[in-house]
Parts: sequence; structure tokens; C-alpha cells
Amino acid sequence: MHGSGRVKIVDVAAAAGVSVTTVSHVISGRRPVSAATRARVEDAVRRLGYQADPSARGLRTQRTDTIGLVVPDITNPFNTELAAGIQAVAYARDLLTVVCEAPMKDGPQLSSVLRQLTARRLDGIVLGRFGARRADLDLITGSGTRLVRLGARIADGPGDVVRGAETEGMRELVRYLAGERGYRRIGFIGGEEGVEPNGERYEGYRQALAEAGHAVPEELTVWTAFTREGGQAGAARLLDVTEPPDAVVCANDLIAIGALDVARECGLDVPGQLAVAGYDDIDAASIVSPALTTVLNPAREIGRSAARLLIDRLDGDAGPAREVVLAHQVVRRGSA
Repeated sequence: MHGSGRVKIVDVAAAAGVSVTTVSHVISGRRPVSAATRARVEDAVRRLGYQADPSARGLRTQRTDTIGLVVPDITNPFNTELAAGIQAVAYARDLLTVVCEAPMKDGPQLSSVLRQLTARRLDGIVLGRFGARRADLDLITGSGTRLVRLGARIADGPGDVVRGAETEGMRELVRYLAGERGYRRIGFIGGEEGVEPNGERYEGYRQALAEAGHAVPEELTVWTAFTREGGQAGAARLLDVTEPPDAVVCANDLIAIGALDVARECGLDVPGQLAVAGYDDIDAASIVSPALTTVLNPAREIGRSAARLLIDRLDGDAGPAREVVLAHQVVRRGSA
């Protein structure tokens, strides 16, 4: 009977000897059902291979049971961990996670990606792409889609916020290099200028140098891209100045790995002649040689926290916007 077509909820009800409403209550878990009845329904579901039709359920609930993550670079391992954290929480609630890329340059514009997602009536969006305009944020919330922004400030727009302690993390890293390790000329290699998290991480760098009584030499600050290639270009520029740095801190680990490439090509001993430190603690940070000193920015936990906030909103939490700030940790390895 069922080999030629999709098993329907009415078929499950007939096989279990209960009403369609009772089957619905068992599947949704939203109404109490006796243990014996639940067992009969679940047995029928298994025997018949029944799967709920998400589109039909969406018509009834006005939900798509789908959340989106928007990031600037899906190849960045940090964003991979971020997505894994979101999906782990979403999967447990039977929610689908869709990941979209909106590059900073030379790619689809963020506004276009957001229009496509909101047109598909996603229940929530985690925005891990910096540089969003207020019109972009209003597009999301105006469509009724819940919003969680990553790395932002609660006062800068609508929605909930999850972020790491960016300034504090970089400040502690530079304190370690200037204080415990004794480096005197510490350079900074950032990503695209004007794009977060550059600002907060650069501020931590600046504060720590000021606390140590060191100047912040303009020639030792370079803006590039949040990529390994960007790190290579940035390090080459820093090493070409009249008085090159004895240490560099980088706005992320990919930049730092690029800086290690250049140090190796120049025959520099790391950390003897040049210390290199990154930010994020992606998996590759512990694999490169020498292993990278960095700051743990817990991507997977950031993702889990963002998903939990979205689910709270979908479950009816109408309270004021919330901000979750996750702790940092300096991870000391061989590069600095």
C-alpha cells in the first residue's frame, strides 16, 4: 500500500489504532500522551517509515524550522567550527542549518544574500559577517526573522549578540609578549581596514603597548586581508621597514600562518629573531611549525550560544536583547 507513495500521518494513525490528532501530539511532543499509546504510535512510525512533511508543518506553524549562518569566508576554519556549534544545537531541535558566504570583496553582496534568505522565510539568522548596514539588519528583523549578531555590540543594532572578549584577549597577548617575553618592537598585522574584529583587537594591542611604556609605531601597523596570503603580504611589508619588529601579533591565525611563511623564507629564527602570534586558535595553529601562540576564541561555543539564543526567541522569549560575552585565553606555544 505504501510502496507507491509517501506514508501519511493518517496511515500511522490507522496502523496504531489512534486518531490523527494523537499521532500529531506524539510526534510534536507538545501534548501529554499515555506511555502505552506513545509506544504504539512510535512502533507504527518505525514500521511504516513515516517522516513528517516539513513544508506541511510549516504551513500550520508559520515556521520553516530553518536557521541561517552568514559568514564572509566559508573556507576559514574558524567559520567551520562556528557552523558546527550552531548545527549541533539546531540538530537536537530538528532545525536545518543553512550556511551562506558573503565575502567582503569580489563576491555576492551581503544585502543580496540576506534578501534571498528572508524571502525563504528562515526562522532565524546568525550574522557572522561584519560590515552590515542598518538597512541590512532592519531587512532581517522587519521580515519577522530572529537575528543574532556575532562580534558586534548590543547598542549598535537590533537582535541579540554573541562575541568574544576581543580587546581583552589581544591586550593579554601583547602583555605576555612585552612583559614575560621581553619583546620591544611589536608589530600588528590586521585584516581589511575598517572591518571588525580589527578595531577591537587593534585597541587591545594599543592599550597593552601603552601600559608597557612602548610607543605604537605607525610603520609597524599593516592592514591586509584575513587570509594566509594577506599575512604573507603584511609580514613582508613589516620586515622591509628600516627597523623591523622583533614580534608581530596578527588579527587572526590565518594571517599569522602567512607571517610564519615569510619568516621561514627569510631564514629568520622563530621566535629567536621574530616572534609570531595569532588570534582564534583554529586547529591549524597547533599543527604549523613552530606551533602558533594565539588567543583562544571559542568558535564552537560561540556557535552554540548563538543557536541557543535563536531557539529561545523561537520558543517565545520576548525579553530585551541579550549579549553573551565568552572568555578568552592566551595559548602559549613555540612561535612566541
